[in-house]
Amino acid sequence: MILRVALENIERKLFKGKVILLFGARQVGKTTILEHLTKTRSEPVWHISGDEPDTRALLAEITSSQLKNYLGKHKIFFIDEAQRIPNIGLTLKLIADNLKDVQVIATGSSSFEMANEMNEPLTGRKFEFRVFPLSFQEMVDHHGLLEEKRQLPQRLIYGTYPEVVTNPNESEELLNLIADSYLYKDLFILDSIKRPKLLEKILQALALQVGSEVSYNELAQLVGADKGTVEKYIQLFEQTFVLFQLPSFSRNVRNELKKSKKIYFYDCGIRNAVIGNYNPIHKRTDVGALWENYLIAERMKKLHYENSRSRSFFWRTTQQQEVDLVEESIDNLKAFEFKWNTSAKVKFPKTFTNAYPDAQLKTITPENFEEFLIKS
Repeated sequence: MILRVALENIERKLFKGKVILLFGARQVGKTTILEHLTKTRSEPVWHISGDEPDTRALLAEITSSQLKNYLGKHKIFFIDEAQRIPNIGLTLKLIADNLKDVQVIATGSSSFEMANEMNEPLTGRKFEFRVFPLSFQEMVDHHGLLEEKRQLPQRLIYGTYPEVVTNPNESEELLNLIADSYLYKDLFILDSIKRPKLLEKILQALALQVGSEVSYNELAQLVGADKGTVEKYIQLFEQTFVLFQLPSFSRNVRNELKKSKKIYFYDCGIRNAVIGNYNPIHKRTDVGALWENYLIAERMKKLHYENSRSRSFFWRTTQQQEVDLVEESIDNLKAFEFKWNTSAKVKFPKTFTNAYPDAQLKTITPENFEEFLIKS
């Protein structure tokens, strides 16, 4: 098993009197993490899944005394896909308040549903963790830096979903399965989703625009929908951990873009599956966009796992001067340019360097990207 950062973090929070919530897309390894965790513990475990209809019926309207009877001697209560269970927040609150010797661990693949159900009932009663597709750091820890650098072209094409990484000869088949069977599953469950084909069109359009500014108006015209619907569906893709937005950086310098955004996929393999393009790197015209998506997604994982308070942006002016990534923290500002071609000359825009003279500037290429993605 490839050890995950979240596993160690969760272990430190066990039996601290709070519910543990584990968020992440389907198939990123949440269940595997918790199954490994519970196998190493001596406490008896009750494991159920919110995908099962009888489980949803059982927990939807349950009292604390009934819960105590069902749990019996079990001291760890593991609920998979908890967002499927009605009133799950109140159920977990009952356990946290009345069964203080029981550790509840719940996973969810939809932050929208989980947040709505749990935020108010579990205020002050929960620890939250996120799991992403395998990170560069996790892969380096597993089989070493040299081997993972060798695998870079593979990661850009097929991504780092655990099953894809451990079964490289079946990468395309597995990615197609994830994209067809799991990617939209939670979205289709939501009552508000009326046009599933539109979801696919929007996601394909976004996949083809990775690294470019996204205009909801232009997307709406492209897919034949109104702007509000497009914006809502993009938010749903964010809430089910398929993609994320990067806002524009601005401190009121003239000509800076102030309300623009870019959209990236958490996994390059999923992005390529959506557009049906698994061509090798040397045959692709989008390698620059793939490289940018990979680095920004991996950097987001790194910052999250390190509990960094840095905020991430891109920077651009109306004259199309651009910086790929800007990170702002309390005490410094960092700016990064990403180049797949290691011999390409890079010069940061003077408008940026004049406006932010204290910014730390760095160009990231395949020759030095490990220092950008591993623990400092």
